Amino acid sequence: MKLFSLLVLLAGFAASACAGKAPVNLEKIKLPPGFHISVYTDQTPDARSLALGEDGTVYVGTLEGKVYALRDLNRDGKADWVLTVASGLNSPNGVAVLKGDLYIAEINRILKLKDIAANLSNLPTPQVVFDGYPEDRHHGWKYLRVGPDGKLYAGVGAPCNSCLSEKEIYASITRLDPDGKSFEIFARGIRNTVGFDWHPQTGELFFTDNGRDLLGDDVPPEELNHAPKSGMHFGYPFCHAGVIADPEFGKLRACSEFTPPAWKFPAHVAPLGLRFYRGKQFPASYQGGLFVAQHGSWNRSIPQGYRVALVKFKEGKPIADETFAEGWLQANGEVLGRPVDILELADGSLLVSDDLQGAIYRIAYQP
Repeated sequence: MKLFSLLVLLAGFAASACAGKAPVNLEKIKLPPGFHISVYTDQTPDARSLALGEDGTVYVGTLEGKVYALRDLNRDGKADWVLTVASGLNSPNGVAVLKGDLYIAEINRILKLKDIAANLSNLPTPQVVFDGYPEDRHHGWKYLRVGPDGKLYAGVGAPCNSCLSEKEIYASITRLDPDGKSFEIFARGIRNTVGFDWHPQTGELFFTDNGRDLLGDDVPPEELNHAPKSGMHFGYPFCHAGVIADPEFGKLRACSEFTPPAWKFPAHVAPLGLRFYRGKQFPASYQGGLFVAQHGSWNRSIPQGYRVALVKFKEGKPIADETFAEGWLQANGEVLGRPVDILELADGSLLVSDDLQGAIYRIAYQP
């Protein structure tokens, strides 16, 4: 126990001493009345996907090779220490926790750190669970979640902007047992999903998909898709947003053959991580709403996105969306941050990761 306390102390010193980084300024972030945003930590370079351990530890995946663990020991809404639990990995974007084990999705494989919370002072050697994913870096980083069925789900992006591959594993969501067995393709025709969650009432899967580039500033819309069962095809590369035939591949198959989006976002906002709100801290009107991190456009003539959107649901279906948090993109074009993923904490507050600032923010409601 003394060793763990020393580890916590050293990690705290390391976080506070991180090389001359200017503090994150959140004064320009706008939220609905009663909501407040603060810095949970700014010591997680390239912070991407988030996962919550049973003990409250927050795990953070990155594209730069490291995975972090965070703890808020005094429950003041800030991480007291940041610990690197894995390094030297191949873009470990995806993280998920199941029965005390931390699963990490690299580009080409899934690793497991067994009983992670109990071994933060003596980190376990990563075990390879599955190593059958492609090694392409283009859209190769993976989002990883545990489904209601206890299986691991991971997306495999298309290795291009728009292409038709002979390997069916590309442009899909895959599913497998936690021991790496029973691997299967759950859904197809998905250019690049970097976020999914299951509806709190129906248990059905919803996921974001980033539309193809080079068709114009406003085409195609970004997608929120609904997959209530396995075996569905969502159109890529033949059809985009349910109705737009691809200029190269659209002649091969009709849009009517595929499942259209459940909801559409503006083109190039880059919707990534998402979470249905299950907590009690926010007002009742937010219950069951879907928070979506919109990373922001990279090649649109007038940038858009760089915000957190809220999709409202009724009877298991999306019916409207609105901006929940904005200001990371200023009117003069200055970019202050790029939201990546959403995580709900046990107290009902939300965490939002930002890979530009290497930070994680906490949004709480206190009228």
